[in-house]
Amino acid sequence: MLPKENQMFTYSGQTALITGASSGIGEMFARQLAARGMNLVLVARSEGRLRQLAHELKQLHHVQIDVVPMDLSRPGAGTQVARQVHHLGRSVHLLINSAGFATHGRFEQLPMAQQQDEISLNITALVELTHATLPEMLARGLGGVINVASTAGLQPDPYMAVYGATKAFVLSFSEALWAETRGRGVTVTALCPGATDTAFFDVVGAPEASVGRRDTPQNVVRVGLRALERGQSHVIPGTANVLLAQVHRFLPRALTARIVAGMLRPRTPQPVLRPD
Repeated sequence: MLPKENQMFTYSGQTALITGASSGIGEMFARQLAARGMNLVLVARSEGRLRQLAHELKQLHHVQIDVVPMDLSRPGAGTQVARQVHHLGRSVHLLINSAGFATHGRFEQLPMAQQQDEISLNITALVELTHATLPEMLARGLGGVINVASTAGLQPDPYMAVYGATKAFVLSFSEALWAETRGRGVTVTALCPGATDTAFFDVVGAPEASVGRRDTPQNVVRVGLRALERGQSHVIPGTANVLLAQVHRFLPRALTARIVAGMLRPRTPQPVLRPD
């Protein structure tokens, strides 16, 4: 029997709010959930890409899709999105916090404004949207939240210090809420993929930041949804990633940080960019 969190959870006819939906893992969540009959609210900076995706998925799956263009790194952006969803008359049954980006390089050399945007997008908007949507899910006794963390959040990440720290926050935050909401009809799951075959590393501009064989976004999303259905607090797609995630348990943290520093040390000057 499924745990109480999800024994009545269904996709068809419900609504999912997806951030970072214009590309990568967020886009794949939109595609797989629409195929399961979910209505969608898609959020990202790139309005053109969102509308193109919405048009395609409506034609394929005959679901209702709304587009909310928003730069989630702006102060209060998560709260603004929640207000717009309310004005649309939508009730969110599944929240997918997939929006995020990384900076790569020596911490003191990276622009502070860019790193502040990274914190705002990866943490603040995620917390705001979770806080805005969770009460209705709990009142209904049915709902789910998938927060996209990363294997980068499992250990210190020299040269990606802020990114790794934000993903450590997402993992800890999600697991805490999983325990708080357990038995109340809602599951909060942290999805912790390793390197994934998306434009993420092109945007970061650092091939050395991609460690190990890249998974497909299709598989990452399938694993994330299955974990939600099983009521899991977190999940790491890929056997190799699961094994790598255990290394820090057996090595001193200082040694782990030194090893990761050798893997992530910049090889070439890095541009500072943001995904759409």
